[in-house]
Amino acid sequence: MPAENSTPRIEQQDSPEGPLLLVLGEWTAAGLTRKQVWAALTAQLGSLRGADDENGARRWDLGQMEKLDHLGAQVLWNHWGRSWPAQLQLEPSQRALLETVAQFTCSPPQAAKANWTEPLIVWGMRAFSLADHCKGLVRLVGQLLFDIIRLIRRPQQGPWRDLSGHLYHIGATALPITALVGFLIGVVLAYLISQQLRQFGADAFIVNILGISLIRELGPVLAAILIAGRSGSAITAQIGVMRVTEEIDAMRVMGISRGFRLVMPRALALAVVMPLISVWTTLAALLGGMLASYIAMGVSPSFFINSLPAAVQASNLTLASAKSVVFGLLIALVGCHFGLRVKPNTESLGQGTTASVVTSITVVILVDALFAVLFRSIGI
Repeated sequence: MPAENSTPRIEQQDSPEGPLLLVLGEWTAAGLTRKQVWAALTAQLGSLRGADDENGARRWDLGQMEKLDHLGAQVLWNHWGRSWPAQLQLEPSQRALLETVAQFTCSPPQAAKANWTEPLIVWGMRAFSLADHCKGLVRLVGQLLFDIIRLIRRPQQGPWRDLSGHLYHIGATALPITALVGFLIGVVLAYLISQQLRQFGADAFIVNILGISLIRELGPVLAAILIAGRSGSAITAQIGVMRVTEEIDAMRVMGISRGFRLVMPRALALAVVMPLISVWTTLAALLGGMLASYIAMGVSPSFFINSLPAAVQASNLTLASAKSVVFGLLIALVGCHFGLRVKPNTESLGQGTTASVVTSITVVILVDALFAVLFRSIGI
């Protein structure tokens, strides 16, 4: 700690004219930034501010100060309320320094007043953004229908190589992860159901519950969520990178339809592979459920396989396949939509990919709920 005579401090003296505040020590960055010194000075300035409020303004004398730099001047200027005291004694150099600090000191930002229109503006902007996204999706659906008609009329001009590549990358490469997740979901679901059915001696009904829940609902939805997170994000990233690298602009210059070469192959590929992946995931989940039922409840695999056709009608599998086609088309359209809206910068690419995954999963769940309401009397 610096010597006592150089420590920044304020001493109060009584004089015939009233209280006099002597500013002593070195009011510099080296002296003020010491922790103990700054704590003591802050407490002293706080007590002086309260006394000023009670007794009125007092005289200040800076003539006996040893050193003063911009930091010390800023501390004094802030303590004075950013205005000159009524009575102040100081050297010309000190006045010049204080005037410089007063000139370049910015006023603290004032808190913005709450405005009742701000929530309306925010919600209005969100509504317009949602309407813009809906308009873009409707336009994309319409363009897809025209492209499919064009493909039917002139199949020899179709992008078959792109379609086959997407079938492999979206479908075949997704089989391991969907089978693993489906198997584990079946195991967990069977164990949870067995704990409840064992209390009522209804062990045989585990086939009915697993069959209906996995074939009709969980299998297609689980496969769609996995594909949305895996392939939907890839679609957005691929098209977004093409936007960043200006490949889409080059396609427009060359007269190549981006809907025919980019959107349609991905939409058709997902519409074809989603029912197959859904069946594959459902079979893996049923296998896991059958294994867990045998271990937890003693339900033999032969009994499980023989009872499943009687417990679950074939219309459930038809409904699940139809839902999977719709899920695949929606995931592809959402991924292409956000990919085409990516701006030519990497930040927009990341935001578009994240929005694509979240929107795809949300749309899949909403559409599944709609299917459950519309077809509640089928297969049950």
